[in-house]
This record gives sequence, C-alpha cells and structure tokens, in this order.
Amino acid sequence: MRAVVADGSGGMAIVERPVPHPRAGEILIKVAAAGINRPDVLQRKGMYPPPPGAPDILGLEIAGEVVAGGSAAMIGQKVCALVAGGGYAEYCVAAAGVALPIPRALPVVEAAAMPETLFTVWINLFERGFAADGDWVLIHGGTSGIGTMAIALGKLFGLKTIVTCGSEDKCAQARELGAVEAVNYKVQDFVEEVHRITGRRGVDVVIDMVGGDYVPRNLACLAEDGRHVSIAVQRGASAEIPIFDIMRRRLTLTGSTLRPRSVEFKTMVADELARTVWPYVEGGRLRPVIDSVFPFDDVAAAHARMESGDHVGKIVLEIRH
Repeated sequence: MRAVVADGSGGMAIVERPVPHPRAGEILIKVAAAGINRPDVLQRKGMYPPPPGAPDILGLEIAGEVVAGGSAAMIGQKVCALVAGGGYAEYCVAAAGVALPIPRALPVVEAAAMPETLFTVWINLFERGFAADGDWVLIHGGTSGIGTMAIALGKLFGLKTIVTCGSEDKCAQARELGAVEAVNYKVQDFVEEVHRITGRRGVDVVIDMVGGDYVPRNLACLAEDGRHVSIAVQRGASAEIPIFDIMRRRLTLTGSTLRPRSVEFKTMVADELARTVWPYVEGGRLRPVIDSVFPFDDVAAAHARMESGDHVGKIVLEIRH
C-alpha cells in the first residue's frame, strides 16, 4: 500500500508499506479519506513523535470500509475511526471499539473529518469542563476544526459560545455557524469583550489551545467556579498564574492530551458518543465544516493549507484506490 511518512527534514514522502494485519480487537479499514490535524504537522516537523506502538505513518482519523478483523457483521461496514497513527495510507488498522458507523446521509469525506475533533471537544468541553445547558463558554481558534465542532456541539447542547478569531471575516463565519459572539483578537481585548458580552459575569468554561500568556487572561474571563481546560500550547508551555485569585474564585485548571490515551479510554468515549452525539449525526443535525479536500498525492498542499491559518473547518485527504 501507499502511505505518507515524515521524511526527517520537515517534509513528507509517499512510500510503499505492507498492508497492516489487525490483531485481536482490531479492524482493517480500506481508507477512503483521512482528516488533516495540527498534530500531523508537528509530527512531520519532528516535534510530536508517535506514541509507543503507533505506526510512523501520519494521520489520526480515517473513514472507509472494514475489510478484515472484528466481527463478521463488521466486514463491509462503512466506519470512521480515531487512530494513534497510520491514517494517511490506503489501509489502516483501528481498534474496533473506537469505530463509529457512517450514516448513509454522511459523505465519507465528512465522516473522516469527525473523530479527532469530536472526541477532543467531547472529552474537554463536557467531561473535563463539565459544560452544561445554559453555560457560557469561550473557545479560542473559533474557525479551526476544534472551534467549529465546539460551536456545533454547543448549539445542540444549549451552550452560549463565544469564540476568538483572527479576522473580521472569520468572526462573521463563526457567528453564521452558531457562535453567540466572535471576537477579533487582533484588534479587540478578548478579556474585556467576554465581560461585556456576559454582562460582567464571565464564562463557565474556557477551551484553550494557545497556552503561554493567554492562560492568565483566560482565567480573568472565568466566572466564579469556572473551569479552564488546556488542549494545546501554541504560544508556550508555561504561564504565570494568580494562585490567590484561583483560590478566591474557586477556579479549576485542567487539560488533556488525546493521542497517548489507552484504547480502553477511547472506547469508553466512543460508547458515550454513540449514545449521546451520534444520533444527531444520523439525523443530519451534526456535520463537520469542511474547508477543503485534497487528493492523496497533494498531501503537501493540504499541510500548507493547514499551516497558512486561512482555513475554516476541516481539511481532508481523499484516497482513491
């Protein structure tokens, strides 16, 4: 099979690899599409090595047809799945427990764009951030894959979502997608805007993929008993925080990484999603925002699109056999 790996110099190479064999509890998927995610870019640059046991092939989410492994009933089924690596390839092994069936109404390209963002937003916004009906939430990177999925889930579950974006055009698109308000962080102070929008109350949850000097500013946005959830550190992995203010207002600082988590944990999350979120997908009420689709041989252009920061929603790699 053909597969994409980092070439060791910051680029990528399409190579020939043996088709992987599924082990007990795994399925082999003939991949039709794979989502592009920022961790893929970091891995390509040598900054995010795959966890132990994961293939060196890039790609964390896929959609396609089950061709081997699993139960007999799964063979031939169209599924999307979260993987720890191996997605940019013609075939990929996934744990059977993290595969979700693709509804007939959902194109395979859209299905491939869902697992990484859906798992990430569900875990961090609802499980770690305890977001509940009526809560105000602040999401940085409002038009990213994570941001657009957070807006969509927020609409479904009664959240009032504020996002930050880097242009007026992106702010307008975020509002169209369902954000209550969008703040252009390049010309506005998002802390002041959050307090203005919420009537000086603050937000209940912040989902932060920025880190660094954003963290104390995020804490200033939180209401009493607010929760700050870190999911990436694009502006730095350390921050100075006001400990007494955290104590006084009973704030919670938490965060998570998804890729290194166990198959058992990811299976548990997949079960929760199947019960609570997937019915919205099956009913056509939850779909990913697709920015662009690139053919397999144009994987470098797909990464360039990701790194440009101009995308709104997900970038997908289409794999034709």
